[in-house]
Amino acid sequence: MYPRATWHEGITRPVALAELGQRYRRYRLADLEAEEAMAGSLRRWGQLAPVVACVRSEKLELLDGFKRHAAARQIAGMTLSVRVLEVDERAAKAAILGLNRGQRATRELEEALIVQGLVRDDQMTQVEAAHLLGRHKSWVCRRLALLEKLSVAVKEDLRLGLVGPSLARQLTRLPAGNQEALVALTRRETLTAQEVSGVIDLLQGASQEQAAFVLQKPREALALVQGMPQALRDPRLSRAGNWLAKYLTQALEALVRVENWLRTPNERELRAQDREILQPLLARVGDQAGVVAELVLGPDLKRERMS
Repeated sequence: MYPRATWHEGITRPVALAELGQRYRRYRLADLEAEEAMAGSLRRWGQLAPVVACVRSEKLELLDGFKRHAAARQIAGMTLSVRVLEVDERAAKAAILGLNRGQRATRELEEALIVQGLVRDDQMTQVEAAHLLGRHKSWVCRRLALLEKLSVAVKEDLRLGLVGPSLARQLTRLPAGNQEALVALTRRETLTAQEVSGVIDLLQGASQEQAAFVLQKPREALALVQGMPQALRDPRLSRAGNWLAKYLTQALEALVRVENWLRTPNERELRAQDREILQPLLARVGDQAGVVAELVLGPDLKRERMS
């Protein structure tokens, strides 16, 4: 047992694995490959940074370090160095996100689990949750929708990385029964984000016959009913700004199409030789994007936006 009085904010101590509770584990997704890699790192280098916990009912509960905890269980007799935070239940959930910010891109599904815990379990309003997490209310609303409006199958695909977050957000506009059909269509036709949005617009309020046509021939349906909308001139931008926006949008759409293709099972089975050959090209794409961003934003503003 660990009475709260025996721990102070920021104190670090070694703790046996069995004494670390995992009540907050449900807000994080398991990554078996990462756990195996972490086990190798622990064996070679030891623990480089303490895990973080809080005290609940005189017991330590992990907030950050679940991957290290799982990896350490593979090593006989290992303990973990633990740093304690003094936080209430709501702040504990916010800390789970905050402690991972800047270390890796926290998955949107994990963010959604935290938001749902705050709004549904802790009875916070969406505005209150947004303020606690330092986000806008619309961000909170979108995360809730990922859990409460997506079908079970699509949520599983999102968890496995077979559906990207941008497509998942679009799918929340459809009834759960139509979402899997649209995922299959997006994979088959490698639809762009703009095309997916247009298809969803057509499916909303469509008859059964119309929906079948849209799902069978999406691009033909878009052309017949409304045509793919052309990029409109943004009155806030200069002529040069609109020119740049047009081509950046085209580049983004191409990357979204590639992402959808890569997330399609079987299609994304690249060989090791493929990756080796493609690596220089991917590096050039990233470098060129950085050059363009610096030319548009300037080096200082680019660093601020990327941080």
